[in-house]
Amino acid sequence: MTLEQRIAKARETGDTSGLVDIVPYYRFLGLTMKVTPEGPACLIPGGEKLVGNPSLPALHGGVIGALLEATAIMHLIWTRDSVSLPKIINLTVEYLRSARPIETTAAASVTKLGRRVANVRVEAWQEDRAKPVASANALFLLT
Repeated sequence: MTLEQRIAKARETGDTSGLVDIVPYYRFLGLTMKVTPEGPACLIPGGEKLVGNPSLPALHGGVIGALLEATAIMHLIWTRDSVSLPKIINLTVEYLRSARPIETTAAASVTKLGRRVANVRVEAWQEDRAKPVASANALFLLT
C-alpha cells in the first residue's frame, strides 16, 4: 500500500495505525496516534527499553525528540490536503524536565503554513498537560 493510500484510508476510517507503521523506529517506540477534536496527538508508552538514564530513571532525550518530530510530521500529514511527506529542515527541542518512563503524549499546532514551508510547535507531557516535559519548534519543506 502506498503512502497516499495509507493517508486516504486513515482519513476515511479514522484508523491511524497504517500511518505510524510506515516508520520502523516509530514501531520500536510503540508510538500510536489518536485523533482528537484539536487534531492528532501521538503517544509512546513507558518502559525500560526507552530509558536513557537508569539512575533517575528518565526517558532518553532522543526518544523525546523523536516523539516531538513524529507528532509534527503526523500533524502536517493529517491536517493538510496534500498526501506528500513534509521534509524536515530544522528541529529545535527544549527539554523542560525529566520525563519518567511512563506514557508520554505530544500534540502539535501549525504556527505558519505557507506554500513551501510550515512552522510547527509541539509540546510533550506526561500526566498533566500544564506541565510539559519538552517542547519543539520544527520547520518543514512542503512538496
